[in-house]
Amino acid sequence: MFHLRTCAAKLRPLTASQTVKTFSQNRPAAARTFGQIRCYTAPVAAEPFLSGTSSNYVEEMYYAWLENPKSVHKGSTGWTSLTWTRSSTCPPPRSSGDRSRPFRCGRSSGAWRFEEFLQRKWSSEKRFGLEGCEVLIPALKTIIDKSSENGVDYVIMGMPHRGRLNVLANVIRKELEQIFCQFDSKLEAADEGSGDVKYHLGMYHRRINRVTDRNITLSLVANPSHLEAADPVVMGKTKAEQFYCGDTEGKKVMSILLHGDAAFAGQGIVYETFHLSDLPSYTTHGTVHVVVNNQIGFTTDPRMARSSPYPTDVARVVNAPIFHVNADDPEAVMYVCKVAAEWRSTFHKDVVVDLVCYRRNGHNEMDEPMFTQPLMYKQIRKQKPVLQKYAEVLVSQGVVNQPEYEEEISKYDKICEEAFTRSKDEKILHIKHWLDSPWPGFFTLDGQPRSMTCPSTGLTEDILTHIGNVASSVPVENFTIHGGLSRILKTRGELVKNRTVDWALAEYMAFGSLLKEGIHIRLSGQDVERGTFSHRHHVLHDQNVDKRTCIPMNHLWPGQAPYTVCNSSLSEYGVLGFELGFAMASPNALVLWEAQFGDFHNTAQCIIDQFICPGQAKWVRQNGIVLLLPHGMEGMGPEHSSARPERFLQMCNDDPDVLPDLKEANFDINQLYDCNWVVVNCSTPGNFFHVLRRQILLPFRKPLIIFTPKSLLRHPEARSSFDEMLPGTHFQRVIPEDGPAAQNPENVKRLLFCTGKVYYDLTRERKARDMAEQVAVTRIEQLSPFPFDLLLQEVQKYPSAELAWCQEEHKNQGYYDYVKPRLRTTINRAKPVWYAGRDPAAAPATGNKKTHLTELQRLLDTAFDLDAFKKFS
Repeated sequence: MFHLRTCAAKLRPLTASQTVKTFSQNRPAAARTFGQIRCYTAPVAAEPFLSGTSSNYVEEMYYAWLENPKSVHKGSTGWTSLTWTRSSTCPPPRSSGDRSRPFRCGRSSGAWRFEEFLQRKWSSEKRFGLEGCEVLIPALKTIIDKSSENGVDYVIMGMPHRGRLNVLANVIRKELEQIFCQFDSKLEAADEGSGDVKYHLGMYHRRINRVTDRNITLSLVANPSHLEAADPVVMGKTKAEQFYCGDTEGKKVMSILLHGDAAFAGQGIVYETFHLSDLPSYTTHGTVHVVVNNQIGFTTDPRMARSSPYPTDVARVVNAPIFHVNADDPEAVMYVCKVAAEWRSTFHKDVVVDLVCYRRNGHNEMDEPMFTQPLMYKQIRKQKPVLQKYAEVLVSQGVVNQPEYEEEISKYDKICEEAFTRSKDEKILHIKHWLDSPWPGFFTLDGQPRSMTCPSTGLTEDILTHIGNVASSVPVENFTIHGGLSRILKTRGELVKNRTVDWALAEYMAFGSLLKEGIHIRLSGQDVERGTFSHRHHVLHDQNVDKRTCIPMNHLWPGQAPYTVCNSSLSEYGVLGFELGFAMASPNALVLWEAQFGDFHNTAQCIIDQFICPGQAKWVRQNGIVLLLPHGMEGMGPEHSSARPERFLQMCNDDPDVLPDLKEANFDINQLYDCNWVVVNCSTPGNFFHVLRRQILLPFRKPLIIFTPKSLLRHPEARSSFDEMLPGTHFQRVIPEDGPAAQNPENVKRLLFCTGKVYYDLTRERKARDMAEQVAVTRIEQLSPFPFDLLLQEVQKYPSAELAWCQEEHKNQGYYDYVKPRLRTTINRAKPVWYAGRDPAAAPATGNKKTHLTELQRLLDTAFDLDAFKKFS
């Protein structure tokens, strides 16, 4: 492995230290060596960014150690950063035969000629080629081969766009004609959705590893342009695959993450992902990280892009060994990659390989790098490609002769030309051929749902009672729980005796019943074991024995599926990405992420915007992840009040101006199938129970966004009877008025539509004003897909009523802008839809309790003042 100083002297895109160069020339030539380098912090600006950190000091310390190991302090030999050197500065070590053993690369030239072929055929197309770091391909192959040799049979990979097509072709083994046809602008898209550019697509392939003669499955996860965003997704998918095959030590399934130097140092998600690496419910038992160190980020020099000496210094937070290696020395790269694979296999910890290389072109093939790095690119233009340099070495050593080398080149060129010819026959683009996470057996052979119906989500009373009894007890002996928790469990037991559920019990019954049906459930997020609002208590803690816990949910049935509930690190971006990846692996699991408060999801906005919302449209990849987002205006200030429902509703893919065919068979299921995600705000525990069960019983998978309550968790009226959860019952998309107004609909003057908690404020105020016969209140429980059919029935039921939407959120937030045009379309714009709620505002809520109550009363006054809208008529 080459020290960065050595790389600087060889690549020379910027001037290396003359002192180091002179020092190196005075040392005798030596074989490749492997040494431990002390962590030494120095300002980056103090040395050229290609010259490493305190090279002279490290070299002298190494020589002192060779002469007398005791002369070097033991703290100087920590596994902080490791370098592999085949320079003229270090004699061979005395500790091992392996270190002087020669390592030859494979004879295949496809790692290098692929990029050249693409450049010849499509010189004006963006492809984000790998030129300057072509050694990445044999590097990845070496890691995979060595891991396969050590027993791994499934490798899940994530990477940015640079070099992706090459990896797909020469590592994953995607058919070349399928890659080449992606450059044809005349291809018609055959799949649903919008698709994505070729350098974002993923792939899944099972094949024989030629080196080990063992089956190996390779999955490259699709990703957006947002660098490093796929990191936690890959980790979550890896964790899931390990879970489903019982690989508790990571010996069968592993992950490889590729990074760019600028993103690895600059993107905070890298740090978040590293901090998941050793947590019990998140560890994947070691990831091999490979950094394509171009020494530039788009147009930004490293000295402007990071404060650390190396782009890989972030990996030190988990004490991962970091190998810096010259990408122009293929044999050194192969050796380092073998060491990295062995490290991961032996210690099951993360390891980093830093391929110090260069980027021959600009950020993309159309970009001109000479604008901003003229001297660097003058030097790069002089660099011979690594294949040519390595071939010259092999020819000079007599390993191959020139005709043999040229024959290898011709062979691969012929393969590419033949694939190019076949690609011209492709007329249709199938994105599903690029699927990174297939679900065998879940869909039909052509990828369609096996039915377009959903069975009842209700349960028998015996099952409800059994789950309720377990939820209100401690199923292990000699286990002492907190006194306050004893009272909570006693209250649960009383609810079960009265055939009633609150929010926590409804969730318990949904989860418990799915576990009985063999569905794994994973609930993750900050403080989810107890619940932010101390309502859940899925993990009991012995008050007398440290770390002794009990999860009653895992004591429900013999042979049930396991239940995983885990408090996460204080991360949203990383953890939500991880859970999304976990949900990718199988449709037969209910994977939920709960925000501590609903507004905390905005620090995970990249995962929501780039993966969850458009994932199926871009990559034909369904996902059933559930987001639980606590929401409600309760006088607690601008934070922790709003889960920002307007953002989720704005990204729904339905047309507000088009009324669908309401007579279509299975209208509600077809709506769900066509949407990009489902958005609900349940007002009853029973409906919450049903929507969770429906998520699994549907014949397809869609992300589910649930705005969950806070005060309703203990609201005495927020209860549901067992009768609402028995066989034959379903999730109610709309809960119609069932009081006096519904008995005499012709007398109703106003029909209020609302969703969620504000319903209880409205009914309390209506009762206080004695207006139960004049004002009807209808709850929209499923906001998207919009329940046009049921709302049309509600409007027709009250022919004399004016229509109003009522919400507790501010007018420019919440649901109003989404609901109003759809309600107007429902009634063919026959009536106006009025607004009762807070005025527009910049912040989600006031920080003043009195102002909060004043605003609430004002919206209630508007809702029940039958003359309130006459001035606008």
